[in-house]
Amino acid sequence: QATLSVGISTNGTTAQDAGQQNATLTATVITALQKVIGSNGMITTQSYNVYPRYSNGTATQAPQIVGYTATITEQVTLNVLSLIGPAIDAANQAGATSVGGLSLGLQNPEPTLQTALAAAAKQAATNASAIASGLGRAVGAVISASESSTYTPLPIQATGAAGGASTSVQTGSVSVSANVTVVMALQ
Repeated sequence: QATLSVGISTNGTTAQDAGQQNATLTATVITALQKVIGSNGMITTQSYNVYPRYSNGTATQAPQIVGYTATITEQVTLNVLSLIGPAIDAANQAGATSVGGLSLGLQNPEPTLQTALAAAAKQAATNASAIASGLGRAVGAVISASESSTYTPLPIQATGAAGGASTSVQTGSVSVSANVTVVMALQ
């Protein structure tokens, strides 16, 4: 799964004008993105702001409002990594003023994390048995156990789009790690 932020910024003489221009351009950008991602992702609004723009003041004159800026940031979540480049291109071509914050993750991390934790727990038990055996003892009951687990995107080499017409994004794989600490009694 990939997420990226798409920003649309517009200026107007009034706050209403800036907001209306922003709504129109945002609708165009969202329509273009929806054509690319279809049912393979979703678009959600992260933030929306309207604020005044000021002239530069001088020693004798205070800054004056010269217009307004409206900005919106949409988060695009893609379930198909091959759509990252086309989504970036669609947003840019439709008038987005910023595209960034690309990150990779897992759609449903729990099964992968559970598998990693099970493997780590099995390894901890095997290590405890080896230590106990080396001491001429056997492993007894578990006194306590704790865990930590993470997943992190790692960059890998990937082939870019043919013809150079599309933005080339080098996707990566996701690293999953788990640590289990077990305190066991010796018999």
